[in-house]
Amino acid sequence: MAITRTRFRELLGFAEPEITLLSRREEAADGYAIEHVRLLVGGVEVRGILTRPVVAAGRLPAILYGHSHGGGYHIGARELLDGRDYLLDPLGPVLARAGYVTLCIDMPIFGERAQVKESFAAKALLWHGKSLFGQMLSEHAAALTYLAERDDVDAGRIGAFGISMGCVLSYWLAALDERIAAVAHLCCFADFRTMIELGAHDGHGIYLTVPGLLREADGGSIAALIAPRPQLICVGEADALTPKPAVARALEELRHAYAAMPERLQFLGEEGVGHRETPTMRAAMLEFFARYLG
Repeated sequence: MAITRTRFRELLGFAEPEITLLSRREEAADGYAIEHVRLLVGGVEVRGILTRPVVAAGRLPAILYGHSHGGGYHIGARELLDGRDYLLDPLGPVLARAGYVTLCIDMPIFGERAQVKESFAAKALLWHGKSLFGQMLSEHAAALTYLAERDDVDAGRIGAFGISMGCVLSYWLAALDERIAAVAHLCCFADFRTMIELGAHDGHGIYLTVPGLLREADGGSIAALIAPRPQLICVGEADALTPKPAVARALEELRHAYAAMPERLQFLGEEGVGHRETPTMRAAMLEFFARYLG
């Protein structure tokens, strides 16, 4: 199974909206800086949170951070500063101290945009043959544009990262947008056909439902669009949301795309680990970005 980037965009209804900076407020933190930005994304005001080194020596590498779901609709972009119970600790400070400019925006229905329920927003779009995730990815691409145009960012060294929903945001956007130079994603890479066969698909939110997608693509073939750009995949082998057979099927399909450069595809599966980040995953992610962005 293979899909072109153009066709993938069509299935998602992907269309990057215009983005404009409305305001920016800086805040000093312990060893790093925080920026609270207000962005106009396709006519909608959206909150963004950015962390960066205190002193920027020229243009820096950057990371577009996709926040997770986990039922925490009120959290959104605050995950960058506050973390989640399945993260070791908040990643915004960690990445800033490591030398990266990192941006996260509230996805639709999350953070300051949590005025409507997921099912309400998703069902309305599905009736029109669109998807909530297509909207999320379109806005995530707009955030990438803002990040790439900043004076302190090297547009040629932008990576993407996320866990859970943020995982799919990150690797699907990397598949769609070649401006992402490297992507690391945790705890949501799998073959959806296999998940349906195993009954594991219902653990994922309706936001991820894309009409007709599985007739033409799945996790492995989508991730294959990233090749030969570097990709790090981390999963817990006891994660009910990504059963081992579903991960194995997606990985088998993906490996073919990296046959000429197998070293650019890194996979870490941890036995006995569920839906969470581990110290081994954290170390692998930091080493991966240092190698390909630093």
